[in-house]
Amino acid sequence: MKNYFSVNDIDSVSNWISEANDLKKNPGAHSELGKNKTLGLLFFNPSLRTRLSTQKAALNLGMNVMVMNFTGEGWALEFDDGTVMDQGASEHIKEAAQVISQYCDILAIRAFATLENKDDDYNEKVLKGFIKYASIPILNMESATGHPLQALTDAITINQFQAKKRPKVVLSWAPHPKALPQAVANSFAAIAQRLEVDFVVTHPKGYELQDEIVGASNIEYDQDKALKDADFVYVKNWSSYQQYGKILETDMSWRISQEKIAATNKAKVMHCLPVRRNVVIDDAVLDSESSIVIEQANNRTFAAQLVLQKLLKANCQE
Repeated sequence: MKNYFSVNDIDSVSNWISEANDLKKNPGAHSELGKNKTLGLLFFNPSLRTRLSTQKAALNLGMNVMVMNFTGEGWALEFDDGTVMDQGASEHIKEAAQVISQYCDILAIRAFATLENKDDDYNEKVLKGFIKYASIPILNMESATGHPLQALTDAITINQFQAKKRPKVVLSWAPHPKALPQAVANSFAAIAQRLEVDFVVTHPKGYELQDEIVGASNIEYDQDKALKDADFVYVKNWSSYQQYGKILETDMSWRISQEKIAATNKAKVMHCLPVRRNVVIDDAVLDSESSIVIEQANNRTFAAQLVLQKLLKANCQE
């Protein structure tokens, strides 16, 4: 594995879950693997769990870590070839990626969708630019269209809490005051299709995800019907894909409440966080035994550690 760009880079989800579970038992077991290696973390957008869990994962492996926030610290980058750079961007990706490659052994990048141009976002200009010009492995800490670290975390979490061989897993859209990318939903849908689960996606009409991502997944526009007998409910907002980046519906009836969870099979409630309380999920649910969002966040470290471990073994051994 040269890079960890999407969940498609996981060769066996079940094997990776097993390996992550082993790391949870002994996080320092491979502390020599990253000795004298450096992980660079580049953030074009804010982060709490992704930054801290990935940094902790690197430290567990004995790596040094350097962090740069392009929101206020780095030069504005140009990603298009042939551009006359007489406007805002001061540095081209060609130089930036090559220079960083001299300082680091692995580069992890977080760059959200702009939600302005679907083609630009779904072409993954930022991540693919670094992959093209860097000479070191690239780790996706959430891009315009995917969050594969979160998806691996989610698979680990479902495995941790599932009480039967083939649970029903529901990805439910929920209201939100801001337009959000489809990245988390995209990656969760992609990995859920590779798990031994009955997978259902529920959302209002107009919020369909990209066809290539949802594939043959069961789509249900009636949330109550979708939630019936669910064992896991993954709650997440996303903006429209077809009317790109638009908020088409603010129906608060899609908020996850105790009444909705009561119709499930005592479902565990998941969310990638941060979550807007009493907008996306009610306090009563988040503060109940149904919620596993804190345990889910804890698994972020071991998902990141497993990916870093595989990248080190495949690319960075002397």
